[in-house]
Amino acid sequence: MVNLVAAMMPPLHGLVKMAGISPHAVEIEPGTVMNIWAPKKNRMRNGKVGTHVKRAIVLVHGFAGNGIITWPFQVWSLRKKYAVYVPDLLFFGGSSTARPERSPVLQAECLAKALRKLGVERCTVVGFSYGGIVAFKMAELHPEMVEAVVASGSETELSESFSRDMLSRLRFSSLSEMLLPESVEGCKALLRIGMHKKLSFPNRLYKDFLQVMFVHTKERAELLEGLIVLDKDTKIPKLSQKIHLLWGEEDQIFKQELAQHMRDEK
Repeated sequence: MVNLVAAMMPPLHGLVKMAGISPHAVEIEPGTVMNIWAPKKNRMRNGKVGTHVKRAIVLVHGFAGNGIITWPFQVWSLRKKYAVYVPDLLFFGGSSTARPERSPVLQAECLAKALRKLGVERCTVVGFSYGGIVAFKMAELHPEMVEAVVASGSETELSESFSRDMLSRLRFSSLSEMLLPESVEGCKALLRIGMHKKLSFPNRLYKDFLQVMFVHTKERAELLEGLIVLDKDTKIPKLSQKIHLLWGEEDQIFKQELAQHMRDEK
């Protein structure tokens, strides 16, 4: 029987290719490859291939999907004004590493190196959920590269106490149970807390989604472990860039009060 989610991916890839971006497997170092959907380089007046004239914008996905399944509509909306880059973070999509680290620092460092290899010198980074944490870390580590951050439903760091309180409120025992479902019911539970509109799909579609999207589960569980920061080590970095926070009133994971606190601390 055909996996419906797998069958959906080629048309989706074709759609974003029509928007002018295509996948690039960027080798950062031996054993580490990051897949990034990137625009073609513009040709300058002298006929040579140059860097993009448009300002670069980088769309970083969350934990429940890869780059293209998260951002296809934004790619089409932004393509005329910006040079749009859509990465797959390590252990998502076509990206992987043989390195043992599993931290947002590693994700941010690899993303910065991959973008530089593609000719990006300055960019705005847009991050959703887990992608927002990576975006903040990239801005902290590479201020010369990141000129602005747009974060939605995210944090600068995931503290031990915040994680504990959030899991208790949402009735999950661990981040892995919440974000790495192994069953149809687990997938439905993730969808219920992750979306404002209550949508219902046939069980077969949930099964197909689990088979296609939830791979590298061991490595992703390690990524979740690497997210937690001890309360005594938690800090909100003093960033020099413009920071834009986009929040939904019904966000069940990252409440609006968190965005207010981040704004006040900034």
